Amino acid sequence: MAIVPRQQPRLQQEAGLLSRTGDLFQLLRDGKPRTRSELADLTGLARTTVAARIDALLAMGLVGPAGEAASSGGRPPSKFAFNAGVRLVLAADIGATHASVAATDLNATILARHSEAIDIGEGPEPVLNRVIEIGRKLLEDVGRRVGDLAGVGIGLPGPVEHSTGRPVKPPIMPGWDGFDVAGFVGRQLGTVVLVDNDVNIMAIGERYAYWQEFQNVLLVKVATGIGAGIISNGQIQRGADGTSGDLGHVRVPDGEDVLCRCGNSGCLEALASGPALAGKLRAEGIEATTSTDVVELAAKGNVQAIHALRQAGRDLGEVLAICVNLLNPSVIVVGGSLARAGDQLLAGVREAVYRRSLPLATSRLRIEQSKAPADAAILGASRMVIDHVLSPEAVETAIRTSTQAD
Repeated sequence: MAIVPRQQPRLQQEAGLLSRTGDLFQLLRDGKPRTRSELADLTGLARTTVAARIDALLAMGLVGPAGEAASSGGRPPSKFAFNAGVRLVLAADIGATHASVAATDLNATILARHSEAIDIGEGPEPVLNRVIEIGRKLLEDVGRRVGDLAGVGIGLPGPVEHSTGRPVKPPIMPGWDGFDVAGFVGRQLGTVVLVDNDVNIMAIGERYAYWQEFQNVLLVKVATGIGAGIISNGQIQRGADGTSGDLGHVRVPDGEDVLCRCGNSGCLEALASGPALAGKLRAEGIEATTSTDVVELAAKGNVQAIHALRQAGRDLGEVLAICVNLLNPSVIVVGGSLARAGDQLLAGVREAVYRRSLPLATSRLRIEQSKAPADAAILGASRMVIDHVLSPEAVETAIRTSTQAD
């Protein structure tokens, strides 16, 4: 998430908070070139102080020359801007049956990417070794080295203890429970590694790319499983144990009494996930195995598939109506493989949400299909790392460490 400079009067009032070089750097992350004089006027700091901090950022490579401003007499003043290419990030989206890895700059611009089929059931070491191998190749493709990495971001299809980077009892990831993903990858690549649930990073990426003006966003992934990424007041909400947003095992009000793999009955996942819909179609004599099969059948006009998607939307909407009353989001974004059905699914969601939620909570609510279905998780994994390594505290520590080394 880019940090946008606040208005000048507010900044001057808060000049005391801009006491570190890392704080000043946040004003430059929007990429807009500025002179030392402009930064001094913007922040209320002394020009000598601004000059010293710009010099420190130049030495780190975090900012670079960006031309000259118009002269009002004498030598034109130099401009400086954020140098997003100084370091790279490897972003990995690991699913149950696929892995996508990308190399990005520090603006989350994708420089190179690769996707392939994998089996999460092979276990953590074979899967992660393959992700590392792909990452090294991508760095080579863009002419960079492992030493140029600022960090690695990884999304996994199950609950994750974000503070340690360890999966916590993931239901579809045999052998992964408690595995030190961050440590394993970090030891091989020699950089910071952050790990989160795949839906959380999708929410971060989708909001960054398309919904930055909204502080409260709920992203719902409807695929093999069903989960949600909750952004409240601009921050992802992970919960006490990394399990927030597990909508798949919420009982659908007035839903069918279908047994779920979790052992309970009537769960949303047992009624509205891709495998659940494919199973219903097979019971009617229609060949379907995956979410993609269901979506393709509906696109070809298969009435049973269209009906199944519409009912799945209603079941999802029944649960989301509870979320709307509880969280009051501005936007609900529906992603995942089933979301490619578009209004075949969303019509049912909107129908249930607007019928069952409080009018005040839905007066400005938008329910939309994902706008970044292929890139949301990659963008989110990249942004997760970028916001960590470019925070005021991290920049300040890096400058201090560099100065001590000199």
